[in-house]
Amino acid sequence: MRRAGLRTRVSAAFAIGALALSACVTFVSYELISNTLFRERERAAVRATYFDATVINAGLTGRPKVGDLLQSLDIGADRYVLLSWRGEWFSRTAGAPAESAVPGKLQELAATGEAGAQRIRRDGEAALVVAVPVQGEAVFYEIVSLGELERTLQLLALVLTAVAIMVSAGGAAVGWYVTRHALRPLAAVAEAASGIADGDLDTRLDPDAEPELGRLTASFNHMADELSRRLQRDRRFAADVSHELRSPLQTLAAAVSVLNRRRDSLDERSAAAVGLIADEVARFQSLVDDLLELARSDQPVHREPADIGLLAGRVLRDRGLPGDLLEVVPGTPVDWHVDRRRVEQALGNLVDNAVRYGGGPVAVRVGPGFLEVDDAGPGVPAESRSTIFDRFVRGPAANSRGGGDGTGLGLAIVAEHAAAHDGRIVLLDRPGGGARFRLELPDE
Repeated sequence: MRRAGLRTRVSAAFAIGALALSACVTFVSYELISNTLFRERERAAVRATYFDATVINAGLTGRPKVGDLLQSLDIGADRYVLLSWRGEWFSRTAGAPAESAVPGKLQELAATGEAGAQRIRRDGEAALVVAVPVQGEAVFYEIVSLGELERTLQLLALVLTAVAIMVSAGGAAVGWYVTRHALRPLAAVAEAASGIADGDLDTRLDPDAEPELGRLTASFNHMADELSRRLQRDRRFAADVSHELRSPLQTLAAAVSVLNRRRDSLDERSAAAVGLIADEVARFQSLVDDLLELARSDQPVHREPADIGLLAGRVLRDRGLPGDLLEVVPGTPVDWHVDRRRVEQALGNLVDNAVRYGGGPVAVRVGPGFLEVDDAGPGVPAESRSTIFDRFVRGPAANSRGGGDGTGLGLAIVAEHAAAHDGRIVLLDRPGGGARFRLELPDE
């Protein structure tokens, strides 16, 4: 399972922290507000009940009409009154279920002459029952509905929950913003490293951009300097070695050529040995030439107008290939502003690669800003595509060292020439099978 990125993890941590904090604040705030509101509502209900009980107590003298007495009370729709007097229950409405409305414990408490209150559920809503003893062992009960208060608290809970969610989202946004700015220097390092990997060895980090990362910047720039110097030394070494090998190699090639012309006068084993030596000397010469070409690849390109169609046709003629392989896409400019020698060698290497390893080229296509070579081979497997343009790498279709004349540098030289033109070489699948190498050369 792939691990989440640092930005995602930090943003999630901010969001979880904000959610936890806001949840705690929400819970504490709700509890405090609900307890305060319930206490205030209960106090108001008790005061109103005592006031009504005073009216009932005064009206119970003589022979009162209890129903009229209860009707005289000024109560709203959220209050319900009962009177227990001389073993009977009275209310403002007929047939009130007094026994089920008033809890038994509260009735027992009131029977002892003590006032009390108890919270109950009535008709699905919270309510408060207040009992106040009056004269003649009568008890006045008032049931106060708390439904409106409950609905208010439910709305408050929804608002506080929405606030917690928004705070959590805000925490995630803050985390994303903070990590974005905090990781910006690392993104600059990654971009610089990518530039060096793509061949831009002049890429460096600005030491004044992020003072906190001064040590990292200095180390990175030092590494880039050392890498550039190492590559320059390697190029000089390859160029020096190749140049020094050329003279004795030419002498050896001349001697082998003399022996090769006299193969008919040698016995079979000697003739075969001379043939093998001649082939290896030719391969050695090709390797030295390729190494010299790679050593010169860091030199600036010499751009000049070049008829790209004539150049591609000459590449095919030099290799004895039919001219009808060349296809020119309509709208392609005739003259390209490129280094003629480099482009000709790059296209030649692609054609040679198709001949050696791709079953031969089936099309050489010239289009706006690109050259393509299609072959009839099996294509390049996915696992080999990332290294096919590296030096001394030969694809799975290449012959073994003893049976092929390739050096493993042809495609690497193509990549170097493409990079020198600020272009690139791309490996694609040819429709119908085979490989398609596209050399993209932007015109300045």
